[in-house]
Amino acid sequence: MKKVITYGTFDLLHYGHINILRRAKELGDHLTVALSTDEFNAIKNKKAYHSYEDRKVVLEAIRYVDKVIPEKDWGQKITDVQEHNIDLFVMGDDWEGKFDFLKDYCEVIYLPRTNGISTTKIKEDLFQKNG
Repeated sequence: MKKVITYGTFDLLHYGHINILRRAKELGDHLTVALSTDEFNAIKNKKAYHSYEDRKVVLEAIRYVDKVIPEKDWGQKITDVQEHNIDLFVMGDDWEGKFDFLKDYCEVIYLPRTNGISTTKIKEDLFQKNG
C-alpha cells in the first residue's frame, strides 16, 4: 500500500482544496492530511475562520481523505513520515523546494495549485464586498 501525506489549514473549503486532495489520493492508496491546529496557525500569524475540530470534521467527510492528524509545529514532518510509514509527501507548488529535505525519507511532489481560487482570495473578496 502506498501512503501519501499532505499538510494545510483547509479553512473555507473550496474546489481548489478538493482538487489537491483528489490528486494527492490518486498518487497512492491512503491519504493522511496533517491539519494545522489553531495553536499552530497562531504561531504562523494565521487565523482560520473555522476551528480545528470543525475543519477536521469536514476533512474526514471527504472521500479522498483516509486519516486526519494534527499539525502542531513546523518540525514534525520527518516524524510524521516515519511514524505513519509515508511513501509520498505532496504539497502545492507554491511551496516548491521548501520540503526537499524530506526526500531522504520519502518521495516529494509539488502539485500545481488550482488557478483562480484560494482561501486568501475568498477572504479578500468577502472583505471588499462587505468592507
